[in-house]
Amino acid sequence: MAEPFFSDSPDNLMTPAEIAAISGLEFIQGIAEGRYPAPPIGKTLDFTMIEAVRGRVVFEGAPSFAHYNPIGSVHGGWFGTLMDSCMACAVQSTLAAGQGYTTLEYKINILRPAFTSTGPLRAIGEAIHTGRRTATSEGRLVDGAGKLYATGTTTCLVFKIGA
Repeated sequence: MAEPFFSDSPDNLMTPAEIAAISGLEFIQGIAEGRYPAPPIGKTLDFTMIEAVRGRVVFEGAPSFAHYNPIGSVHGGWFGTLMDSCMACAVQSTLAAGQGYTTLEYKINILRPAFTSTGPLRAIGEAIHTGRRTATSEGRLVDGAGKLYATGTTTCLVFKIGA
């Protein structure tokens, strides 16, 4: 994957009309390949997309001290954001041109804490079902050795862009 680029202004993000003109997979792969701007949240929380194929999207991020909670481990919100990103983007990668989605709900189970010493973690999202109105996906957060840190599921609402 190419180095992501992050827009410094909402004016530089793709418009809904531009997004609607291509499939979800083309859009996701365009971000992964650096042709389209990466989501600004990735810059904020220091994670990037490293794989994008139909039905499967992988993000990678390394926990830093900036992600810590007051008790000295990585905040659950960091886990949640990575998991929501991989699972929802896996759904998006299955959508036709003109379709969009939004996360309706997600659930994660954090199985072990992460620290700066943990090293990079990969959030792997895989679509389970994409229907006319809803789609589902599941995710796993693992370290370089494959040790599991979190699991999750999501349901996304599917809609026509601009409707």
